[in-house]
Amino acid sequence: MAATHVLAIDQGTTGTTVLILDKRLQVRAKVNQEFRQIFPRPGWVEHDLEDVWGSTISTVQRALREAGLRGGDVAAIGITNQRETAGLWDRRSSRPLHHAIVWQDRRTTDVCARMKAEGLEPRVREKTGLVLDPYFSATKVRWLLDHVKGAREKAEAGEAAFGTIDTFLVWRLTGGAAHVTDVSNASRTLLMDLRTREWDRELLDLFGVPRSVLPEIRPSSAVYGTTRGVKALPDGIPVAGIAGDQQAALFGQACFAPGEAKCTYGTGAFLLQNTGPEPVFSSRGLLTTVAWSVGGEVAYALEGSSFIAGAAVQWLRDGLGLIKKSADVEVLAKQVKDSAGVTFVPALAGLGAPHWRPDARGVIRGIDRGTTAAHVARATLEGIAFLINDLAEAMRAEAHRPIPVFKVDGGASQNDLLMQFQADLLGVPVERPRLIETTAFGAAFLAGLATGVWKDREEIRRSWKVGKRFEPRMGPAEREAHVARWRRALEAA
Repeated sequence: MAATHVLAIDQGTTGTTVLILDKRLQVRAKVNQEFRQIFPRPGWVEHDLEDVWGSTISTVQRALREAGLRGGDVAAIGITNQRETAGLWDRRSSRPLHHAIVWQDRRTTDVCARMKAEGLEPRVREKTGLVLDPYFSATKVRWLLDHVKGAREKAEAGEAAFGTIDTFLVWRLTGGAAHVTDVSNASRTLLMDLRTREWDRELLDLFGVPRSVLPEIRPSSAVYGTTRGVKALPDGIPVAGIAGDQQAALFGQACFAPGEAKCTYGTGAFLLQNTGPEPVFSSRGLLTTVAWSVGGEVAYALEGSSFIAGAAVQWLRDGLGLIKKSADVEVLAKQVKDSAGVTFVPALAGLGAPHWRPDARGVIRGIDRGTTAAHVARATLEGIAFLINDLAEAMRAEAHRPIPVFKVDGGASQNDLLMQFQADLLGVPVERPRLIETTAFGAAFLAGLATGVWKDREEIRRSWKVGKRFEPRMGPAEREAHVARWRRALEAA
């Protein structure tokens, strides 16, 4: 009997999750394992690639046991990953040359500032759809090549390999046979031209990165190689799907048509809208990225991120002690019928898109003697929704497309009060899927499409199920009054 299970590796910033799905989208196993975070200096964040690999192998083994499956029951492996994190390893030994530099790391801030001062950002943005920021991979690679002894010499001699985490995992899974990335991850490096979807010579020269160190750019759904010499798996399983975590979530939410959008509510929040086969460049601080390449077709996306989502609730818990656990915020907020005019701008780490105000600070406005902890809790949930609404408004204006329905996932999407207020602000239905592991689902779908587990995207769309739908209840006048209240508070942040 042919194998019909797909194993999805969701390699995140703090841990690795492995999900095993069957053809009917039933989750047979889900296992997570955290790994250590390394902070060598203030503002520096690193991962040991061996820790990443160890957590991957361990979770694969445990997931197979939980599902009661053998490795031979797996038809394909899909990978989704923390995106901009940059690693460098020796091609012959496969050993890391240094710890990977994590997307959160800010050590190349001065490099980016100098490049901006030299007037280079407009050209970089025109080619990549991104801004000059340490967040992206290019200056991280440059740092590794310039600061790790012998790294640049190895790279120029073709003896070193660079990759984001997807590339490293495929390398290890295939025993070093495949040095590849997909277009969604490549589009986050500052080294790929969005239109050609190839490494760009001008950008490589600008950032001082030799072509010899880079992986091949492949579609998001394709067989890149097969497992070889992996402790947890037999040889010969196709590694067949890759997408960066946010693009994978967009695919996992079945947002296949232009205009469809999803928002992942985690510590922060990421909103992506499918903009179709041509890139849409933003003048409002949004990023332009490749969503995926499947079956010869390419989809682009606009992306906006809010630095704070679930982190605001964590602050109520850890900073103010208003709640004992994050899930308690909804119970507390429901004790009052509204926020009584209290408005919280949760700019606890500055403001991201579309405002881009790193100096902004949190503001709680409208407090009087009648204000209670419940009002503050409700205002916190509303503040998260207001930030997402600002992103959605910017996207609608940039893409010249309505958002017909707003799909949500991530831990904070389980909060019904937050989701209802989000629907009210957006004026469109909010849909939460039955299963919110959409990032891993996206990786599994991409791998399954490449190997015939699923025939096409329509089969996946038919299988995708809504868990709960939140219809807008607020009238236009009430909505505008809330938005006006938010804008006044935003000016004070």
